[in-house]
Amino acid sequence: MSKNRKFYIGGFIVSLFLAGVVSFYASSSPDGLEKVAGDIGFIETAKDHTLAEGALADYGVKGIENERASVGIAGVIGVIGTAVVAGVFFKIIARKPEKSKG
Repeated sequence: MSKNRKFYIGGFIVSLFLAGVVSFYASSSPDGLEKVAGDIGFIETAKDHTLAEGALADYGVKGIENERASVGIAGVIGVIGTAVVAGVFFKIIARKPEKSKG
C-alpha cells in the first residue's frame, strides 16, 4: 500500500471518529452571528431555512430519538458524503488528456 493511500485512509478514519463521536461534545453555545443577532436584537426576524425539516437538519438525523446517536450518525454521513464528492471531483480533474493520433 502506498504511503499516500495510508495517509488518506488514516485521515478518513480520524474524520469518522471526530464526526461520529467527538462532535457530540461540541459547544452548544450560539455561533458568532447568532450571538450578535441576540445582542443587537434582530434575532426575532430570523426565518427557518428552506430545508429546516430535511433529513439532516439541525446537526442530527430525523427520526432518531437518541440525540447522541443522531448527531454522530449525521456527522458520519457528512464525512462519507464529503469524501465521495471530493473523490469524484479529484478523479475528474486528475485525468490525463488523451493523446491524439496523428
